[in-house]
Amino acid sequence: MRVWLMSAGLALMCLAQNAAAGTVLIVGDSISAGFGLDTSKGWVALLQQRLEREGFSDKVVNASITGDTSGGAQARLAPLLAANKPDLVILELGGNDGLRGQPPAQLQQNLSMMIDSAKGVGAKVLLLGMQLPPNYGKRYTDAFAQVYPDLAKQKSVALVPFFLQGVGGVPALMQADGLHPAVGAQGMLLDNVWPVLKPLL
Repeated sequence: MRVWLMSAGLALMCLAQNAAAGTVLIVGDSISAGFGLDTSKGWVALLQQRLEREGFSDKVVNASITGDTSGGAQARLAPLLAANKPDLVILELGGNDGLRGQPPAQLQQNLSMMIDSAKGVGAKVLLLGMQLPPNYGKRYTDAFAQVYPDLAKQKSVALVPFFLQGVGGVPALMQADGLHPAVGAQGMLLDNVWPVLKPLL
């Protein structure tokens, strides 16, 4: 009887651990894809390491593609959701839209559709806000930056106001192209995300 109870207890513990395990799907562009870096040192890899270190069993799936726009990501999201069945979707997009001068309203529409799709399969959503350099003009950069807090409010999703806070525009933390964070900035990117991400796990 005692052996049976111990076996049953172990089985319940295993079931509880499996139930607690989740999938975090990251859909982003070159910053999350680790452009110019050993991807094992990128912020996404560091996130998986921190989850394990802090006792979370969640698996991180990185579906980020260098050069992707919000429109491209929106077009490929449905099969990603179907294949990975995520509990949480992190959207890190918009930088390439802005660099190409695409309308902020289009960015907002694409991200809105992605949020709706993720919620439609029961996933939580974390939106990583982006900003553009001032040389794009105040009117455009302000409208671009406002997309993220507006969406977060409208869709009731979590928001990191500026993913590159403390990194963007700091030459020592950027690669030579001035657009992509260097390896030394990856931990800072994770630190920008973690306080908002952790309560969602």
